[in-house]
Amino acid sequence: MELADRAVGFLLSITSLSIFTYYTFWVIILPFVDSDNFIHNYFLPQEYAILIPVCAGVVLLCLLCIFIGFVLLKSKKKRA
Repeated sequence: MELADRAVGFLLSITSLSIFTYYTFWVIILPFVDSDNFIHNYFLPQEYAILIPVCAGVVLLCLLCIFIGFVLLKSKKKRA
C-alpha cells in the first residue's frame, strides 16, 4: 500500500506543478508576448484567467458549507 500512496502523491505533485506552471505562464508571461505569436493558440483568452479560479473557489466554498452542514446535522442527531 505504501507504494500506491507514493505513486498517488507523486501524481498529485506533478499535476499541481504543471497546473501552477501553466497558470503562471498564462497570467504573468503571456501578456508580454505579441498577440500574433503562435503560443497564444495554446491558452484561453485572458478573461478566463480570473473567471476559472473564482468559479472554482465558489464551488469549493459551497461544497465546504454543505459538508459542514452535514456534520452539524449528524452531531445533532447523535445528541438527541
